[in-house]
Amino acid sequence: MAEFRLPRNSRIARGVTHAAAAGATQVRAVRIYRFNPDSGENPRLDTFELDTKSCGPMVLDALIQIKAATDSSLTFRRSCREGICGSCAMNINGVNRLACTTPMQELQGDIRIYPLPHMPVVKDLVPDLTHFYAQYAAVKPWLQTRTPAPPDRERLQSKEEQEKIDRPAACILCACCSTACPSYWWNSERYLGPAALLAAYRWIIDSRDEATGERLDELEDPFRLYRCHTIMNCTDVCPKDLNPARAIAEIKKMLVERTS
Repeated sequence: MAEFRLPRNSRIARGVTHAAAAGATQVRAVRIYRFNPDSGENPRLDTFELDTKSCGPMVLDALIQIKAATDSSLTFRRSCREGICGSCAMNINGVNRLACTTPMQELQGDIRIYPLPHMPVVKDLVPDLTHFYAQYAAVKPWLQTRTPAPPDRERLQSKEEQEKIDRPAACILCACCSTACPSYWWNSERYLGPAALLAAYRWIIDSRDEATGERLDELEDPFRLYRCHTIMNCTDVCPKDLNPARAIAEIKKMLVERTS
């Protein structure tokens, strides 16, 4: 018999409420997903009443403040705080974003923070990205050449050739795009997902790379590439304003053109 509810051990329980300190004047409720697989308990949603006057303006500032002053067991990833490393990607008020570049002032109502969706959770807001990185590695994201490099200079590109790869190369592997993609949710074991395919496109169009045919051969598969149905969630949520959906469409176009 089909079951349309979450398994019992996946249902989110009511968590703990941490009241704001006495005298707080600018209080906002921050509701955070908590899960510790070692405890054997169900996930829960804890509420932290935060005095936003006492911390910085970004969601990451709120998380750091909560961890430092209220609950040191809160677990999340962060590093650069400048939207460069992609470490603090999470689902904030229903949208995949970087916590370090999301101002609390732009969020309406309570702030609700979950880990990136449809990924195994290591703890709290930390998803397991092992499979995601393996898919990235599968597209061989490095320069492949057959001819030896010039002895007296680098492999050069024209300005126009460099501009073609400039935007795709700006991906920070935050996983916001892939974890926002319904096709990736249901087929992540075989569909490479927007992030890996954007990386593949970046090398396919690189004028210095000499493995274009082999790269396209690897992608010509009903699942690895063609499970993309151009839903566009990946482009909508990219914190670097990249367009993975367009890159995927261009790869499909290349595959058609080389057989015509």
